[in-house]
Amino acid sequence: MELVSRMMDGSIGGPPDADSRPQEAPAKLGQDEKMTYLQRVHLFEACSSRQLRAIARIAEVQEVPAGEVLARTGDPGDRFFVIVDGSARVEVSPQNQGRIGPGAFFGEISLLDGEPRSATVIADTAMRLLVIPRRDFVTLLREVPSLTERMLITLCQRLRSAEKAMNG
Repeated sequence: MELVSRMMDGSIGGPPDADSRPQEAPAKLGQDEKMTYLQRVHLFEACSSRQLRAIARIAEVQEVPAGEVLARTGDPGDRFFVIVDGSARVEVSPQNQGRIGPGAFFGEISLLDGEPRSATVIADTAMRLLVIPRRDFVTLLREVPSLTERMLITLCQRLRSAEKAMNG
């Protein structure tokens, strides 16, 4: 009976277009759609079409509901996130919180240094993300050196912002 119930509510079986859960339909983005999203992200603006195609191949689309914890301080980092739609709250400390939205990225710090996550990120709204696993992130940085430079600039901006929050 549970099997029939799950088939009826669309949680298993049936062709993709028969899925009654509309929030999952956008997760089936093709390479061209992923490339369109990637082109809108400041981090990837210097990438060639070939590089964007390579990134689109390794990026997985993930949809999450509001309230979902995407990263938790102290947890090991295993993925890099780029926000396509929606917004999230970033909590570094009770005094240092912020919001990020489409085009923003997070999760790179623990992938770069191998240390646990330095912030908690919680979806404020339903979100669509492009997610790159750790193993592909390292390859990506080797193959697209301009991304490393962009990430360093962003990390410096975040560090300066945190310093201002602590000192002012």
